[in-house]
Amino acid sequence: MINLLETLPNIPAVSPEWMALSPLLVLLGVGCLGIVLEAVLPREVRYLVQSAVALLGVIAALALTILNWMDRAPAIVAEGLIAIDGPTNVFWSILLVTGLGGVALFAERGLGNGRSAFASSASTVPGSPLEREADRLRREHTEIFPLLMFALFGMMLFASSNNLLVLFVAVEIFSLPLYLLTGMARRRRLLSQEAALKYFLLGSLASAIMLYGIALLYGYSGGLQLSDVDTAISMGIGSQWLLLAGLLLVSVGVLFKIGAVPFHAWTPDVYMGAPTPVTAFMAVATKTAAVGGLLRVFYVALGGAQWDWQLLFSVVAVATMLLGSTVALAQNDIKRLLAYSSIAHAGFILVGVVGAVQGGVGIPVSSVSAIAFYLLTYGIATLGAFAIVTMVRRAGGEANSLDAWKGLGRRNPFIAVLMTLFMLSFAGIPPTAGFIGKLTVFSAAWVGGYGWLVLVALLTSAIAAYFYLKVIVAMWFQEADEATVGEVTDPSLWTWIVVVVSAAATLVLGLVPGGVLTLLANAAQFIR
Repeated sequence: MINLLETLPNIPAVSPEWMALSPLLVLLGVGCLGIVLEAVLPREVRYLVQSAVALLGVIAALALTILNWMDRAPAIVAEGLIAIDGPTNVFWSILLVTGLGGVALFAERGLGNGRSAFASSASTVPGSPLEREADRLRREHTEIFPLLMFALFGMMLFASSNNLLVLFVAVEIFSLPLYLLTGMARRRRLLSQEAALKYFLLGSLASAIMLYGIALLYGYSGGLQLSDVDTAISMGIGSQWLLLAGLLLVSVGVLFKIGAVPFHAWTPDVYMGAPTPVTAFMAVATKTAAVGGLLRVFYVALGGAQWDWQLLFSVVAVATMLLGSTVALAQNDIKRLLAYSSIAHAGFILVGVVGAVQGGVGIPVSSVSAIAFYLLTYGIATLGAFAIVTMVRRAGGEANSLDAWKGLGRRNPFIAVLMTLFMLSFAGIPPTAGFIGKLTVFSAAWVGGYGWLVLVALLTSAIAAYFYLKVIVAMWFQEADEATVGEVTDPSLWTWIVVVVSAAATLVLGLVPGGVLTLLANAAQFIR
């Protein structure tokens, strides 16, 4: 018999480099496809097609990431511009899981009388006849899905950049879609547009400062590769003042994206003004990407200057934890409270960064694995909490005032129990995943010789627990006022999946975290 395989033409195998880059290429391709679909499809079918394409694209990118993680050795690809190693796969996986939650929340249309959280016509003047006409016709912004894909692509590129210029390009790629998405809220349009403008102006300033820092590091080392900077430091060449200035300015750009003090001012306004699905995605994904890039730059390129940036990040961590924890005590808006909670968590993450523990034989903890686990636990709780925020509503839309949450435990015990679980995880109370997350980052700082910083973190954690308990007390132990009470609206399956999966993961990672911790520990080494 004739072997049919012999009759087929020779199909070249996919090169290892292309396979390593495939998750990035898939997201970029899906984003570009979304733009084409937006131009050619009738308006009536765009929502269904765009949401399906975005969901399948993120699933495919996640599957490829996991496949590469299992089968591919660490490598530097794309002419040395991108590093595909253990931390890359870890942060890519967290970002793509967050992207799945983002697609689900973006696709939700069952909460606002069959409409999404996005404005019908974001380019029109709020309250204008054009906006009222677009709202009457029930138009929707389906280009939010390609924007989400481009933001995810930029975030993944940022977390894996092995070149300082690529790092800057990546931060611009993921920032520009977020600036647009922030100004597209259906409710409180002026507040949304104001938040988008603030975010754009402050983000542009931070990017310019970061670019200047990159220029100084290039002047110091004579190259843009992270290895070039590391080599220059190890050889002791160049001006130390040039190195310190570049280090400081690059840290400004990255710390802005993390939301650390004193570069946090955008966070409360943007969290409040942006559509809640955008806030949920941005709160997790932006922080994850920024931390991934920070670890790569400061552990790989600037590891030789560790004693300089550890002092800087120690001061920033203390200020961030204290401000986030104390200012949150005075907040009466749930989204603003979660914004200051995000600032406090940025400080806790920096505690692990300062420890700079590399792990290895006889060292059971690694800063990279500890921080990655913390981001995972924080991320799933954040997605779940913001998903519940979209469900508590009044006639005008979401009921974000804490007064509207009073008595929620009596009106809807199931939702109140889930929100309580997320608040306890934020506070780091066992047996939630948040407790294990804080334990790992504090252990990394302790092993790294920063016991005093751990003590400060424990103190601020106690302060932060108070405002999380304030939400719990409002739901279970305070009487509702009929004038301000919020009711839980039953969402579609999209939001329920996010809430239930986040709650289950919060419990599972709190009770049996060993497998995930081991997996992260085995993938914690950067390529040098």
